[in-house]
Amino acid sequence: MTPNTKPGSRALRRGRHSQKNRIYFITIVTESRRCWFSEHKLARMASSLLDNQGELPGARALCWVVMPDHVHILLELGEMPLHKTINQWKSRSGRILNRTIARKGRFWQKGYHDHALRKEEDIKETARYIIANPLRAGLAKKYGQYPYWNAVWL
Repeated sequence: MTPNTKPGSRALRRGRHSQKNRIYFITIVTESRRCWFSEHKLARMASSLLDNQGELPGARALCWVVMPDHVHILLELGEMPLHKTINQWKSRSGRILNRTIARKGRFWQKGYHDHALRKEEDIKETARYIIANPLRAGLAKKYGQYPYWNAVWL
């Protein structure tokens, strides 16, 4: 990291590229980590935006969970580059979620965290990690009890 580079800045992403058909573990956080998804209406709306494959341009959500202040998505990338896919989803979902609560302004924090799964990493193990997130956070006591998640294997 150069002296003028801040952690999480664009400079850290320089030289990175996404690969078609690759699986990515994505984390997207709400602006200022506001717990918007503690409200059932917004959590259901975000869930439907993740369930509707047409909302993720050029990609397929294999598994996802909506937590109070962030979402995790296990994403199979299609033709569109990862940054365009995520930015389009964030833009569209942010507009819809803001409209739902009669609010203006940024809904999601800038950027997102991504991890490209390597061949040796187990996709289903990563999916289990994602759907167990509510258990680790104390939002549910057992799998299936938390309502805001889905996986293609069900």
